[in-house]
Amino acid sequence: MKVLETERLVLRRLSSNDAKFILELLNEPSWLKYIGDKGVRTLGDARDYILNGPCDMYERLGFGLYLTELKGDGIPIGICGLIKRESLDDVDIGFAFLPKYWSKGYAYEAASAVMKYGKEVIGLNRIVAITSLDNHSSVKLLEKLGFVFEKKVKLSQDSQEVKLFVTGL
Repeated sequence: MKVLETERLVLRRLSSNDAKFILELLNEPSWLKYIGDKGVRTLGDARDYILNGPCDMYERLGFGLYLTELKGDGIPIGICGLIKRESLDDVDIGFAFLPKYWSKGYAYEAASAVMKYGKEVIGLNRIVAITSLDNHSSVKLLEKLGFVFEKKVKLSQDSQEVKLFVTGL
């Protein structure tokens, strides 16, 4: 189900049919380094990740992470969307793209559309974002989107610290 469309991209809800792409994305070295190992090793694991993560969030909250694909040819290039984590008071924006699609403006284009959607459709007054301490590319993108660093936080007692960025839209 298509949720958003930009000049070059379509953002749509993930389905179990996207398992092959999710398996690839979640095992990219950049995902493992900056986001973390989700233990997704098989197509079955990827389907479970989609159903228990994004699909569950769509059902409960009406939003989640969306598959981001190139308009026209439908090639999946990443994910971008809104996430409500138990450990954060606010909804946060998340994004991850395959490295061959970095530095082409796709993440900014997708995230800008998601921010607008969050404000205008979902009615959010504030969106936050988190990054690992050393993810300088994501920090640069967040700042371009209008986020400012607020503080370091831990999402759980046994997790590493991350940077929390905020925007009041």
